[in-house]
Amino acid sequence: TTILCSSELMPPKRKARGTTRNSRTSSSSSNKRFASEENMVKRNKKSAFEDNVMAMFSELAGGSEKFAIDMEGISKLCEQIDIDPESDVRVLVLLWKLGANDRPGEISKEEFLGGCTRLGVDSASKIQGLMPSLDLGFLDREEFKGFYKFCFQFQREGTHRTLDTGLVSALLDMLLKGGRIPSERLETFIEYLDTKCPNTRITLDQWTSFLEFAYEVEDLADYDEDGGAWPVLLDEYVEWMASKNK
Repeated sequence: TTILCSSELMPPKRKARGTTRNSRTSSSSSNKRFASEENMVKRNKKSAFEDNVMAMFSELAGGSEKFAIDMEGISKLCEQIDIDPESDVRVLVLLWKLGANDRPGEISKEEFLGGCTRLGVDSASKIQGLMPSLDLGFLDREEFKGFYKFCFQFQREGTHRTLDTGLVSALLDMLLKGGRIPSERLETFIEYLDTKCPNTRITLDQWTSFLEFAYEVEDLADYDEDGGAWPVLLDEYVEWMASKNK
């Protein structure tokens, strides 16, 4: 007796022509459709985000036709996020991170949109949520140098390239207290500015040089007046300190 295998009992099944091709075509079409829908969702989200940012800009600038948010608008934002614009240094960190570089004392529409996009914020409440991360302690030395320079530039008025010593003293105290540089160096330099240079205008070079000086010269006995290429302002501060300590 011979046992026949199943292949002998019935002919082998044949695949229907085009089934695989049709399946692949259908799968490809579905993927393209899903990708298209996903892209549309992303575009809609981006559009809604930008609309929210522009609405916030319009409110702070005083109208959609405005080109920038001025100090009045910045103060309004500070009220909304519950910080004091005159004493809370985080407002300057925020403006720096938003990219307010075009003109002193304001942030342009393009800067505001670009900055909000980078930071992922489209409302005052979301900006308020960023506040804990804007503490100066989160900036490393190189980041702080960039921020420190920004603060001088942002505080200038119109085409003026210098700041009066009263404002410089206040800014130095706000930015550098808390251990960023030795407290004695900060306190004595502010004292020097207030008592010996009350009517002097400070340049950007003098401003940035003081930070480098505070980082590099720990002991004033090591100060090299001739080889350091420091501004005359720092030469005179070191001389004043020497006469003061006699």
